[in-house]
Amino acid sequence: MAAETNKKTLLIESQYFPNISFYKTLINHDILLIERYEHYQKVSFRNRCYIAGPNGSILLSVPLARGKNQRTVMKDVRISNDERWQALHWKTLVSAYRRSPWFEYYEDELGRLFMKEVSYLLDWNLMCLEWANKIIGVSSPITFTDEYHKTYEAGKGITDARDILQPSQKQVDEDTVRYTQVFQERAGFLPDMSILDLIFCEGKRSIELLR
Repeated sequence: MAAETNKKTLLIESQYFPNISFYKTLINHDILLIERYEHYQKVSFRNRCYIAGPNGSILLSVPLARGKNQRTVMKDVRISNDERWQALHWKTLVSAYRRSPWFEYYEDELGRLFMKEVSYLLDWNLMCLEWANKIIGVSSPITFTDEYHKTYEAGKGITDARDILQPSQKQVDEDTVRYTQVFQERAGFLPDMSILDLIFCEGKRSIELLR
């Protein structure tokens, strides 16, 4: 898929409820282009996200049918639904955010999302992305690559952000999106959590904070 003329396109890997840095980058682009022909890479946001809990960050990881060491093309990566991972993730989210200001507004709808059994990781990530985009008001069209390119020519209007965001704890700096987290007094402020953390804590103000 080629970038549209005079429009800024963000090229990035598929992620599970992307973090705040993902969204800070996305809102400065017109089109979101998701890479689907790369090989799956372990220890990445492709199948994991982090939320803020009472004792620090909590990892939510989607189990994969062939395990984390597979070298499968991303569009073909299958989820392992042998274990009740969605129920566990939802239980963890309820425990972490039931006291947040906005959780009750989104609880029913998001709870229904976690009840849908999905076979492919790319499909699940897309469902999560579309839900979060709708809630915070991000309208960038979502497209997918037609083939894999290691690099893209400069001047094509494509920002190649593949594998730039990694699951390592970020330090608080001048660019950090700041807001009050549920367990901040106990655990301190945890920067760059999943967009879910911002949504539950700030609701409709999320897009304003991202800008």
